[in-house]
Formats: sequence, C-alpha cells, structure tokens
Amino acid sequence: MGKIILELDVMMAKRKISLNELADRVGITNVNLSKIKNNKVNAIRFSTLEGICEALECEPGDILKYEE
Repeated sequence: MGKIILELDVMMAKRKISLNELADRVGITNVNLSKIKNNKVNAIRFSTLEGICEALECEPGDILKYEE
C-alpha cells in the first residue's frame, strides 16, 4: 500500500519562506507546522491545507505526493 508524502519543505524553499513566517500566515503553531513539514502527521485539516496553499501561492498537488 502506498502513502502520501508532504513536500512542504521543498515548496517553502522555492518560495523562500521560513517556518515561523509560514506558521504566522497560516495561523498555526510552529510545532504543528514543523510536524507537517517533517511528515510526522497522519492527517491534515483542509482549512490548514488551504491556508498553506494560499500563503505559498500553490496547489495542493504541489506539496502532496503519492509514493508506492
């Protein structure tokens, strides 16, 4: 069975945005954003995903990848 990989760190590097700045823009804690960035979560709220995509000006597919 495959799994979903979050490539948030890649998009953050492309957009040259820090963890602290993105957390502020999205309205979540640095700790929670760090867990998302490091693939330490089993789920992500759509509202959080929307906030991340809005702040990074990207699509969900830019940060979510499926891996076999």
